[in-house]
Amino acid sequence: MKIGNIQLSAPLVMAPMAGITDLAFRKICREFGAGLVVTEMVSAKAISFGNEKTLGLLATEDAEKPVSVQIFGSDPAIMGQVAAGLNDSNFDIIDINMGCPAPKIVKNGDGSALMRDPALIGRILRTVIKAATKPVTCKIRLGYDHDSKNYLEVAKIAEDSGAAAITVHGRTRPQMYGGRADWDAIAEVKHTVGIPVIGNGDIASPEDARRRLDESGVDALMIGRAACGNPWLFQRCAHYLETGEILPEPTPEERIKLAMRHTGEMIAQKGEFTAVREMRKHIAWYIKGMRGATTARDAINKCQDFTTVEKILQELLIDKTGGSGV
Repeated sequence: MKIGNIQLSAPLVMAPMAGITDLAFRKICREFGAGLVVTEMVSAKAISFGNEKTLGLLATEDAEKPVSVQIFGSDPAIMGQVAAGLNDSNFDIIDINMGCPAPKIVKNGDGSALMRDPALIGRILRTVIKAATKPVTCKIRLGYDHDSKNYLEVAKIAEDSGAAAITVHGRTRPQMYGGRADWDAIAEVKHTVGIPVIGNGDIASPEDARRRLDESGVDALMIGRAACGNPWLFQRCAHYLETGEILPEPTPEERIKLAMRHTGEMIAQKGEFTAVREMRKHIAWYIKGMRGATTARDAINKCQDFTTVEKILQELLIDKTGGSGV
C-alpha cells in the first residue's frame, strides 16, 4: 500500500495514542512489523507558539521511518502555517486529527468536534495540503454523535480536498473506545471514495486482521490499544496476512526482555526520572496475565530507578518460569 509516494511494507498502521506512542514505542512497533507509525497527536497551536514540551513530541529518527506526524487544531491558518514548517522535518506524512473524543480536546473545537462542521474540515484540509510538500491524511470518527453520523460526507470532502488517505475509526465520539467498532460503516467509506482507506477499531489478533481486510476491502488496518505491551501483534498479523500461518504468542521471557529494553530506550531519550515513571503503564501491559503480575506492577509503580525495576522484573520471571531470570 502507498500513501502518496510513501510505500508501506505492510498494511498495518500503529495508531496515534496520547502519552503512549512516543519515539521509543514507535521504533519498537516499526521493528516488529508496523508498516507505518504515527506520533502522539500534537497541538498545532502549541507548535506555532514554540512550546518546548510540545516540540519534544516531534522527536524522530530514521529508524522509525516511514512515520506520520499527527497534528490537531481547528484554525486553518495555524494548521497551514505548522504544515509548512514541517516540510523540512524528517516526517514522511502529515495527519490531521479529526476524531479525538477527549473532552478537553473537544471543548476547544478540535478533534472529533470538527465532525460537526464539514465545511471547516474542508478548509483545514485544503489549507494544509496547499502548504505541505508531504502527503496529507486525516483521521475521523463516524460522527459527532449517534444522530449525526456524517462519515461519508466527510470522507468525500477529504477526497475532494486532496487528502492522500483517510483513517476511519468505527465509533462515534460518545462511544469513546467502548462498544464495538462498526466495520460495515468503514466498508461504506471504502466503497464511496477512491483514496486509500485505513480501518480502525477492535483489531486484536491476526484472525481479526484477515477478516476485517477481507470483509471491508480497506487498504490497511490501524491497530492501537491491542498493541500496548504487545508489539508482536504487528509481526503476527503481518506474517498471517502474508503466509496464513499463526505465529506463537510471545513468551514471558520475551515480554520481560522487551519491557526492560523499552525502559532503556526511554531512559536514553528522556532521562531515568521521567522514563521510569512513564514506563509504569507500559510495563503493566507487558506483564499482564503473568503469575505475580499484580504484585510486580504495584511495586514498579513505586519505583524511582531502573535498577529496582529490573530487579522486580527478574524476580517475576524467575517466579513465572522457575528459571534463573533474563
